[in-house]
Amino acid sequence: MKGRSRQATLFQAWGTQPTPAPAAKEEEEEEAALLAAAIEAEAADSPSSWLPPSGASAARGFIGGAPGTLWMFPSGGCVEERSYQVRASWEALLANTLLCLPTGLGKTLVAAVVMYNFYRWFPGGKILFLAPTKPLVAQQREACARLLGIPAAHMAEMTGGTQIVDRKEIWCTKRVFFLTPQIMANDLSRGTCPAAEIKCLVIDEAHKALGNHAYCQVVKELCKYTREFRVLALSATPGSDIKAVQQVITNLLISHIELCFEDSPDIQPYSHERRIEKCVVPLGKELTEIQNAYIRVLEIFTGRLSRLQVLPRHEIPALTKYQIILARDQFRKNPASRNVVLSSTLLKTCLMECSYIFVDFR
Repeated sequence: MKGRSRQATLFQAWGTQPTPAPAAKEEEEEEAALLAAAIEAEAADSPSSWLPPSGASAARGFIGGAPGTLWMFPSGGCVEERSYQVRASWEALLANTLLCLPTGLGKTLVAAVVMYNFYRWFPGGKILFLAPTKPLVAQQREACARLLGIPAAHMAEMTGGTQIVDRKEIWCTKRVFFLTPQIMANDLSRGTCPAAEIKCLVIDEAHKALGNHAYCQVVKELCKYTREFRVLALSATPGSDIKAVQQVITNLLISHIELCFEDSPDIQPYSHERRIEKCVVPLGKELTEIQNAYIRVLEIFTGRLSRLQVLPRHEIPALTKYQIILARDQFRKNPASRNVVLSSTLLKTCLMECSYIFVDFR
């Protein structure tokens, strides 16, 4: 289709490795040229070429004027166009969306599309991708860098190892951020982060947004500064029950859900049967030495408890933490029934320490 071919020409950067950013003047000229080409494409093509995907809801208003009426999705090259990803991207641009897709079916691509379009629409805005751990932050940045048509100089990664002074400068000089929610929450509370400039917030592993999790803190803090930001929440398993899913929806201000199962018709062509193989790796020499030293320490506690008939006699490698906790709870309920020499307080302490230091090496 005409619209699709024009999209492909506008997205020459998609699917290629990001190149170092040119000088500031060149970047401005490049951005202006891209915007002009997009507006020209919108005027030249028939309206049907830019209609939303089949089955998507009608367009709701964008902040940002004319550029917001045109959105981009990569076409051709190394990116395969899948109908469910196009639909999810469109809906995520228009409403705070919870995207539930099985692992390996392209949640990151949808996030990259949303991030890139908000990057275009708001030249002064900040785009955030939150992941719960440092390895996930690095992984998602690497994945998005391959997909985003954004200069590498505009992106930054921030974790606990990034000093506060450095983060202040990064917030001022970069536009697309990959970071942990704890860092984001801390910088919001300190006033380091320019919260009012945030226009798009992508949340990975969104099912963790329960109770007072850092994800929830971030959204609450952001709402104190601005309501004009989009949320895209990603999860393969949104919750164990309806109550947990509703908490995620409420905490992340979700108003639309995109849900696909492994047997959904539009993702079946891309789903493959999984084969799970269990591989048991024996402990190496170094870990075996640590295990033996640990067992010698644990024997001091378990031996005393076994002699006093508080803990059943077990070989330590066969002992479980549950057995220790169960013995502790039973002793708390009826300590007088034990013919013990030690005081009740000392025995409770011994049981408590045993449960704290226990590690299952099996």
